[in-house]
Amino acid sequence: MTANDQLTPGARRILDVASELFYRRGIHAVGVDTIAAESGVTKRTLYNRFGSKDALVVSYLETRDRRWRDMISTLLDAVRDDPVRRVLVPFEVMPEWLGGSERGCSFINAFAELPEPEHEGRKIIVAEKKWLHTLFHELLTEAGAPDPGTLATQLLSLHEGAIVATAIADAPDAAAAVHAAAKTLVTAVLGGAGPSSATGPT
Repeated sequence: MTANDQLTPGARRILDVASELFYRRGIHAVGVDTIAAESGVTKRTLYNRFGSKDALVVSYLETRDRRWRDMISTLLDAVRDDPVRRVLVPFEVMPEWLGGSERGCSFINAFAELPEPEHEGRKIIVAEKKWLHTLFHELLTEAGAPDPGTLATQLLSLHEGAIVATAIADAPDAAAAVHAAAKTLVTAVLGGAGPSSATGPT
């Protein structure tokens, strides 16, 4: 359980508004005055609930990180007996994750705005990307891939590239394209492992 699970309804409203503003306009472009006004509270109330704008930024990123990991974990649990599809789960959930995300990856955007290595928000971003890389490595290892490290890096690069291409390069089919490419890579390495490796979704 995180601190965000214990928010009051008012604090949740502040966080929801701040999250929308941070994503749509950028972290540095949004001040606490704007967040308070659009949340219908005073600045004092905002500070009483969160302490600082930095704490709000951290809560925003924690919430996004947890939602992303939960999406992946839920589908992983549903495909326990299909090692190929398990490796491809991050690609399978990508279209849902990107829905309504026309500014691309919130983590990548925030990373550019938080240059200080010790900023707690930046630490969340780095941990999220490393987690996905590690997850690919673990799933490939479980599936018996002979060189899981190299393939994990290839899959991470495809995954992150699709997010950027969708948002910036006007490539709405990027998620489906990299899913297919990732499936080709994985099945070439793992062969026919799993009950539905040849027919799973692309």
